[in-house]
Amino acid sequence: MKTVIPTDYQLHLFHEGNLFEAYKLFGSHIIHEGAESRTRFCVWSPNAISVRLVGDFNQWNGEGYDLHKMNQEGVWQLYCNGDLGGSLYKYEIVSKDGHTFLKSDPFAVFSEERPNTASIVHPLEGYQWNDSKWLRNKEKKNVLEVPMVIYEVHLGSWKKKGKGLLTYLELSNELIPYVKEHGFTHIELLPLTEHPLDMSWGYQGTGYYSATSRYGKPEDLMYFIDQCHQNNIGVIMDWVPGHFCKDAHGLYRFDGSYLFEYATEEDRENRVWGTANFNLARNEVRSFLISNAIFWMELYHIDGFRVDAVSNIIYWPNHSQRENRFGIEFLQQLNKTVFQYDPSFLMMAEDSTDWPQVTSPVHYGGLGFNYKWNMGWMNDVLAYLETHPNERTMSHGKMTFSLMYAFSENFILPLSHDEVVHGKKSLLNKMPGDYWQKFAQYRLLLGYMMTHPGKKLLFMGFELGQFSEWKDLEQLDWNLLEYEMHTKTNFYVKDLIKLYKRSKPLFELDYLHEGFEWIDANNVGQSIFSFIRKGRTKDDLLVVICNFTAAVYYDFRVGVPKEGTYREIFNTDSGVFGGSNCINKKVLMAEEKGFHGQTWSISMTIPPFGMSILRPVKKRKVSEK
Repeated sequence: MKTVIPTDYQLHLFHEGNLFEAYKLFGSHIIHEGAESRTRFCVWSPNAISVRLVGDFNQWNGEGYDLHKMNQEGVWQLYCNGDLGGSLYKYEIVSKDGHTFLKSDPFAVFSEERPNTASIVHPLEGYQWNDSKWLRNKEKKNVLEVPMVIYEVHLGSWKKKGKGLLTYLELSNELIPYVKEHGFTHIELLPLTEHPLDMSWGYQGTGYYSATSRYGKPEDLMYFIDQCHQNNIGVIMDWVPGHFCKDAHGLYRFDGSYLFEYATEEDRENRVWGTANFNLARNEVRSFLISNAIFWMELYHIDGFRVDAVSNIIYWPNHSQRENRFGIEFLQQLNKTVFQYDPSFLMMAEDSTDWPQVTSPVHYGGLGFNYKWNMGWMNDVLAYLETHPNERTMSHGKMTFSLMYAFSENFILPLSHDEVVHGKKSLLNKMPGDYWQKFAQYRLLLGYMMTHPGKKLLFMGFELGQFSEWKDLEQLDWNLLEYEMHTKTNFYVKDLIKLYKRSKPLFELDYLHEGFEWIDANNVGQSIFSFIRKGRTKDDLLVVICNFTAAVYYDFRVGVPKEGTYREIFNTDSGVFGGSNCINKKVLMAEEKGFHGQTWSISMTIPPFGMSILRPVKKRKVSEK
């Protein structure tokens, strides 16, 4: 990272809200000039009457280490002789009312491990990346038309080392092969920005430029991401530009004034999380946040952000129906800038509202994301499956409603960490019925998810079939793999993902009406849903039939879109997955009997709590010879 000596024009851009590489100006930077080295410190603190540098190099006494005020807008700078790499430091800020604050550097790229809070002078130059092939291939792909199945991970509880945490380097050796073996295309990491409290999972941060030191050094995280890329795994990071925690060493009341947060209490206080909302009307805050996005892209090669709590940005937090035009403008500016740097980047909005055009380009009036989490689908499907099978007829519409809006945005279907914590039960344990029925419906849930339009995201542990909900201070229940049903569930997940990735009808036209067609959406009495998924090629299609009851149906007639024969290529009730083996072994011949609005139909066996996927058998080309 090449440091830049601030020019008047660059400072003007920062105060205008248009400096997108502010991390090159602010923070601590070691400057080598011939045989001599200096360390430069730069901070924005407009309401301070003095700023001094304190650290372990001056016994935390700032006398003689006063920063010089560069402009009226409050940018302060200090040059120190020597290379201070590895030194601990903070800013001692005296406010206009005479109070003294000891603050970590907002632009620090490394921090002490909790509970200590000092910033660390740490140059980020020198890591040799080996992911050029990944970067080239990524540029060639249309992100909307490729398979995407994301493994959401909290690094602190995926697996433990005794009572301690695995490091970035240890995770490189264990997590990456595991993810690759299961076939996931991406890892999504809960926030990696520095944060004081483990139980906040990183969503209440203090160091936005500082990769958390819980798991090692910045270069170790770079190595982890580099290894992901070399194994064809993309890396997405949860990012929180809406609010931050109020710990004394952080951004809150940075120079004695409400600097990074809104000035008025009603706008500033985020009462749900006990945090402070970023002042998105302030130009310098926009420069800070957008530069932070670019920082993670450029220096860490991150492939995407899941932008947290977008509803908290587009609406005023304490007025859920009052639009925040500053937040909307910020998101549009953010997305435009990100895609100027990398058109293949993933910008995913975690938005629970019905705000329109979230994934439409800014120049068409949209927010500019390229994906949105489909929270409605998640809520409806889980509510339906938590209902007793005998009562699902009353909730039939929950399963069909998502197709009314499935193509209004580019959607990701999430079954995330939020659904398996705080008394919500694990996904498996949400399923009603006895032991066998829980697993059968769980396989059906995952199968329905993989065949429904939209990219996929699942939280770690789902592949084990956990009965207990996520315990954020403990590791996953790895011992479950000693039991047959859990081993078979794990095998099922791998096989399902493999099927998804090799089946173009399940991902090529995810975002277009042309990729989906109902066969029968109205079988309320039997709780059976059937539909067609289509690829770009006319004959590239799959027929999917889902039965959400325990009944088995023999000689069940289903309408199909074309003549010929069909083969069952996947059945969630297969014995190898732990099912009852009600499968269709033989090729199914389409008859010219109109059914379900189709000219052709087949007769087949429908498994209990099961999903069948059929593919037309392609005729082999006969050589003229």
